Amino acid sequence: MTKRAYHHGNLKQTLIEATIKLIEQKGPTGFTISQAAKLAGVSGAAPYRHFKGREDLIAEVAKQGFSMFGDLLEYAYAKGGGSAVTSVEATGRAYLAFARKHPGHYIAMFESGVSINSDPELATVANRAINVLVKAADNLALDIPEGKRPPSTMVSQHIWAMSHGIVELYARGEPGTRSPFSPEDLLETGIGIYLRGLGVLAKDH
Repeated sequence: MTKRAYHHGNLKQTLIEATIKLIEQKGPTGFTISQAAKLAGVSGAAPYRHFKGREDLIAEVAKQGFSMFGDLLEYAYAKGGGSAVTSVEATGRAYLAFARKHPGHYIAMFESGVSINSDPELATVANRAINVLVKAADNLALDIPEGKRPPSTMVSQHIWAMSHGIVELYARGEPGTRSPFSPEDLLETGIGIYLRGLGVLAKDH
């Protein structure tokens, strides 16, 4: 990166891209805003034209991440073929794919300690992504007898927790390298066991 990015009016995005690289290399607390400026090829004072500090930079990365995440989940849900089960499985696979392809965004979104409600725009894009999982759970709930039907928000959070846990443990380095199963297989079988427990899938499915 060079100072030309600043003169072309791309300072904000250039700093965001530098921050993504630093998050991937050092974690969300392992760098300073001055280091982000240096990597972006601008002066140490330049970031303050757009951001109050490192936390604001990380929140912006999270905002972009949730926007992309929401797009990917909506696409996966739509490609699920209309079946509630296949749509849930598709969104789970999309979760894994996003974490692998965009680790810097993923860390900013879920591991940086950023408060989603600290910024209305961040809250909007984050809730849009989360609501895709809620929508998938709503459709699943229709196949469960009403008296045995858990709240769809609870179902969506169970699936989210399962996806997130597999990402953390098995999709991003250790200890996943020691697992004899792929993250995709773990998620698919985990969702299958969960859905059979709810009665959505037959026991022999």
